[in-house]
Amino acid sequence: MEEDLPHATGLSCSPDTGGGCETGSHSALRDPYEIFLEIAGLIVRDDSSLDLFEDLAPLLQELAGCDFVNISLHDPTQNRMLNHFWKAGQEAGELDAFPVGECINGWVWQNQQALTISDLEHEARFPVCLSALRKHNVRSFASFPMSTALRHYGALGMGKSEKEAVGINHSQFLSRVAQMVALALENQYIHRTLHEQQERIQSLIAISQELSASLNLERLAPIIFTNLRRITNYDYAVLAMLEPGNRSLRIHAVDPIADCEPLVSEGQNIPLERALSAQAIATRNIIFLNAEDLDRLGTAIANKVRDAGVQSVCCVPLFSGSQALGALSCGSKRRNAFRPQDAEYLLQVAGQIAAALHNARAYREIDQLKDRLAQEKRYLEGEISSELRLDETIGNSGALKRVLDHAAIVADTDSNVLITGETGTGKERVARSIHSMSRRRDRNFIKLNCAAIPTGLLESELFGHEKGAFTGAVSQKVGRLELADKGTLFLDEVGEIPLELQPKLLRVLQDQEFERLGATRTIRVDVRVIAATNRDLLREVEDKRFRSDLYYRLHVFPLHLPPLRERREDIPLLIRYFVEKSAARLNKRIDFIPDEAVGAMLKWKWPGNIRELENFIERSVILSEGNTLRPPLSELRQEISRQQTDGDGTLRQIERDHIIEVLRQTRGILSGAAGAAARLGLKRTTLQYKMQKLGISRMDYLD
Repeated sequence: MEEDLPHATGLSCSPDTGGGCETGSHSALRDPYEIFLEIAGLIVRDDSSLDLFEDLAPLLQELAGCDFVNISLHDPTQNRMLNHFWKAGQEAGELDAFPVGECINGWVWQNQQALTISDLEHEARFPVCLSALRKHNVRSFASFPMSTALRHYGALGMGKSEKEAVGINHSQFLSRVAQMVALALENQYIHRTLHEQQERIQSLIAISQELSASLNLERLAPIIFTNLRRITNYDYAVLAMLEPGNRSLRIHAVDPIADCEPLVSEGQNIPLERALSAQAIATRNIIFLNAEDLDRLGTAIANKVRDAGVQSVCCVPLFSGSQALGALSCGSKRRNAFRPQDAEYLLQVAGQIAAALHNARAYREIDQLKDRLAQEKRYLEGEISSELRLDETIGNSGALKRVLDHAAIVADTDSNVLITGETGTGKERVARSIHSMSRRRDRNFIKLNCAAIPTGLLESELFGHEKGAFTGAVSQKVGRLELADKGTLFLDEVGEIPLELQPKLLRVLQDQEFERLGATRTIRVDVRVIAATNRDLLREVEDKRFRSDLYYRLHVFPLHLPPLRERREDIPLLIRYFVEKSAARLNKRIDFIPDEAVGAMLKWKWPGNIRELENFIERSVILSEGNTLRPPLSELRQEISRQQTDGDGTLRQIERDHIIEVLRQTRGILSGAAGAAARLGLKRTTLQYKMQKLGISRMDYLD
């Protein structure tokens, strides 16, 4: 070896004498080669960099004859040098982290050159760093780069309390020692990286297995958070899903910061433009935010996150193909907490989450579709059952026969039919009869009661909607018009359709086409429309509550069903029919119907018509014991006697019937320009007095 070897303290070594040493003291010191080999042995077997430094420090002090050993590692996240030091006879410690350009080791790392300062008192550069060294009684200092062909790790520094740092004249040898330490760091880095990659792969496999086994959205979040926390060591995480229309994010699940008020709550909706993940979703790229970025955003959620001490945020978009599903956001109280390796891992996890969410959504939609189909199946079965029950109309009166004759005539056509009449007169029965006699009888008869469905849902029920057309529209819905294609659509209580929806219905009647809610594609149908109402639609047109053009489209072939009081000869037949029907359903046998009961029912005016009669007969069958019908005639006698005490009662009954009819038309509304009082030309209080005097109750004019 041509170069001189470094001295141990008070030691001179001569290569010519085979490394024999003389000392100024009375004790012999170890051969530098022995120390060097011991250093090499440590580097080979140590797994932890801090343990390695701890073991290396006394050997370096012994080898270089120095008092102070400093290992400085570069932190790329902050561009600073992290310093560890060891002093002879003392425990290890840490110096402040210095910016690269403000310390000796930073200069060495940046320039990849050794630097020797023989006397710190004559050095003007690095004032803060020099001040820290002086506090540890360092007078001279030498620093060597710790680098390999792949990475520059930092610098190895050695200091002495006297001038002329030990090893200055042996810098090449000490540089090799620094390179050996760098190789040890690289081995540890490679080992750690491989271990982290193995953990990430295992985590991805675990997440994939768990997510693929679960089709329940509520079960996905705990699985995701458990695996993520093990790899990224975040402080909080949020999984948010885009709402239909992509205008807001709904918080699906939260893994909150410990001992801190939740930043957001599950189920909370956040406008997309105010969400931290908005940019990630818009650009389809992972986004990193630091404390300064959060301050700059200044939104309510950004301020809450910042106030909670979060300094690093990572937002990962969730996409299934081209469809945006939401975002996964992780936060940490550490600066620059998320490394490039974490970003790559999170993107892979995001792909699996997106696939799982897509599958879970598809499963939920299929499940909902199954429920919908089951509901429609029950609906259609009910309709078929109703059709079987209502396939014949009971009665022989001339008024009823005229209606049925006209129904048979119009059944052979596709003309629209408007059936009018009081409630309970059998309008749906006649509509079904028309359908069953038409050439459409083998196709669907679809019923829609316009009064039974809230106004906001009526359009969706009639025309259907696309997925995402409005909040809650999680799947596509086929409307009643499409279900009735090639068949008949029965619109019961058609007078209840709101004005804003009437033009769309008019278009169907005119052109047989429409669009679903939220769709642009026009759907053509072949539907025959039969409408029914107990309102005076012509009066509704005059009062601007019903469009005249729609009225005339519906009024192609009007049929008016007479009330039961105008076809009393049908009452005995109906009584017998309803007695048999109710007795069969209630598991009773009724063989005899007293004439007194029939006579009493013939005298009653039946304001609820056939529906009221059917309900009265069912109640009578329930109350009957044995095989004789025992109706509660006291209910009827009370009303009949009231009529008889009014003399012939003609004027009183006419007035009563007229008021009841107006109340039915106004659906019980007394006051206002369209109310019953205004139509009758009375004050509201006067009308209320007359109603009380004539014994008119809500049961007389409301269904």
